[in-house]
Amino acid sequence: MAQEQLYECAKILNLEDDVVEMLENPMQEVHVSVPVKMDDGTTKSFPGFRVLYNNALGPGKGGIRFHPEETVHTVKALAAWMTWKTALLDLPLGGGKGGIICNPKELSEGELERLSRSYIDRIWKFIGPDVDVPAPDVYTTPQIMAWMMDEYSKLCGKNQFGVLTGKPLNVGGSDGRGDATAMGGMYTIREAAKELGLDLAQAKIAIQGFGNAGSFAATLAERLFGATVVAVSDSKGGVYNPDGLNLQEVIKHKAETRSVVNAPNTETITNDQVLELDVDIIIAAALENAITKENAGNVKAKILAELANGPTTPEADEILYKNGIHVIPDFLCNAGGVTVSYFEMVQNMYMYYWTAEEVYERLDRKMTKAYHEVLYASKNHNVNMRMGAYAVAVTRVVDAMKLRGWV
Repeated sequence: MAQEQLYECAKILNLEDDVVEMLENPMQEVHVSVPVKMDDGTTKSFPGFRVLYNNALGPGKGGIRFHPEETVHTVKALAAWMTWKTALLDLPLGGGKGGIICNPKELSEGELERLSRSYIDRIWKFIGPDVDVPAPDVYTTPQIMAWMMDEYSKLCGKNQFGVLTGKPLNVGGSDGRGDATAMGGMYTIREAAKELGLDLAQAKIAIQGFGNAGSFAATLAERLFGATVVAVSDSKGGVYNPDGLNLQEVIKHKAETRSVVNAPNTETITNDQVLELDVDIIIAAALENAITKENAGNVKAKILAELANGPTTPEADEILYKNGIHVIPDFLCNAGGVTVSYFEMVQNMYMYYWTAEEVYERLDRKMTKAYHEVLYASKNHNVNMRMGAYAVAVTRVVDAMKLRGWV
């Protein structure tokens, strides 16, 4: 998917073949075996990766995933998207990504800490505040970032808070980081609604995916806009109430049962049905490939906001564009997280920390500017919003590569 999208963008921008060749694969790909002493006394090795995709604009930036079905191909694609995402937001950063094939739900806290530290022992020479800066991602947390930062600092012989972002506040974290991805998405939804003449106070919203980003998106949509969230879903299914969900009840129910399914005063629906509801806005906050050529034609919303990475396939993109659905592409919509991660790096560097209000104000400016640059590019090139975003981002990376004499 990532490569297909790049090739399509290359045609729009008339990029030279040698430039495309440099951009279609990562600059650096590290494979490691991560040994961990388990609680039962045995030692188990977990495969791990760290990919630096492109650093023409600055140090790599991108999360670390702990997932039983992680693959290096997924990590490479996500590292490519991080490259375009940081460029799109005009951040002085490149793109990277990391992962370990493991099931964190099966690990004790001690095993998780030893896994986190061992991973850093294996990759520490390939990361650093001015080299490549990891962050939390699927099944990794601020606590895991703190362990990793501490391990890196021990290896360097000095505190290096800036080696990772998404850390707890009292070890160099940033205010506003917890809901940054969802908050950034809200700013782009606000701008899209203005473009389409949609009154958000009257809008109905359905959210596929009720993890960190999805649950924050639901509560923020209500609080910031007065919108009505009528459906949410997680990996086990979805819930729907046409008059609006009681979000606090749904959140409480999920905390108690580990799923939103059967929350009070709701009707049970499937994940696919969430995407096909007659609502104004769909927020796709689950995993990759949720919207395909099979179901894209059933999407009725005016706006599709991609808070997840890669929720829409290229074939589905064409269908949505033809049907006049305004897609806010993933590496624009969910760029709030990496933008506040960049703010965290800046605060770490000069050891002065901003308030949450200052963080949100800066984030709003960045997201709003990026949205309108993408909107302009999509109209200027007569392409969909995703290709508009690619045009802006890839141009910035290519310009930097050319200025540096790489091509």
